[in-house]
Amino acid sequence: MGQGEFNISIKDLSIGFRQGKSISILRENINYSAIHGEMVALIGSNGVGKSTLLRSLAGFNEYFEGDFFLNGQPFNNYSSQERARLISFVSTEIVKVANLTVYDLVSYGRFPYTNWFGKNTEKDREIILSAIESVGMNGFIQKPINQISDGERQRAMIARALAQDTPIIFLDEPTAFLDVSNKYEIFHLLQVLAKEKNKTIVLSTHDLNIALREVDKFWILLENETFEGSPEDSVLNGNFEKLFSNKHIGFDHYEGEYFFKKDFREKVKIVGEGIPLNWTLRAFNRLGYQIVMETKSDFEVKVIQNEKTTIWELKLHDKTIVFQSIYDMLLFLQHK
Repeated sequence: MGQGEFNISIKDLSIGFRQGKSISILRENINYSAIHGEMVALIGSNGVGKSTLLRSLAGFNEYFEGDFFLNGQPFNNYSSQERARLISFVSTEIVKVANLTVYDLVSYGRFPYTNWFGKNTEKDREIILSAIESVGMNGFIQKPINQISDGERQRAMIARALAQDTPIIFLDEPTAFLDVSNKYEIFHLLQVLAKEKNKTIVLSTHDLNIALREVDKFWILLENETFEGSPEDSVLNGNFEKLFSNKHIGFDHYEGEYFFKKDFREKVKIVGEGIPLNWTLRAFNRLGYQIVMETKSDFEVKVIQNEKTTIWELKLHDKTIVFQSIYDMLLFLQHK
């Protein structure tokens, strides 16, 4: 794939900060790429430079070596107004301004296109209303942003980026302050925008379990290395293990999830089928029991499911005890 086919191409980029005449380099030799219609997750540990990278790509921070290209042209070849029509940015800041409505907030996205007086035309108003509709905020147009939830406010911020009508949207931790339901809603919204509006969307995130299921590509930023590829490639190549230096955290390649490493306690043989079996296995694994397939185990559990209920038969020594829930069975085992 040639450089012209990427609308983002980062080459040996160095990022950091300038303090007076001195320059502090945070990261060097960063190489990433993305194409139109692609949703990319930038992941890495805290302090590794994710926010600095996104702000540098958006033009808020300078970069010191290397370059990156937008639609095949060096970033520095574009004027500030041209950049504003190519890139929009959604930060982690929680905007709470008294009397500022959702419509007002979203309308700021039209700034690169308005005249010197900042007056919106009828076309601008149509774009603003379309952006609000795209994020499902039609019922909040005149609602003050300090009277809506964090999830609704994040949607409004994304609508502002849509109103800016740029082919590239950078988002810095867009789900950081949201509950689980809203995290999934925002990821789904961004995925739809990438596919239906052909936007290139790059977001930094710590919600790795969601990102594994929803994004097209990972940009993995480690202390001294960078990697890029599909979520599946990143798992198979072992890149997820490198994200954490904590020896107590492991990554399950089969489930695609992180877990705390535990010292195994007793051995248990568990038989059954379907969803109840899966969650029974997860429960025992969570508490550090060693799941075995052979007959040499400390005790056995049989998961029995019928049309209406599920029961658990625990065979311990010479007796069998029946439980109506996993919780009750685990509670018994912990106090036996």
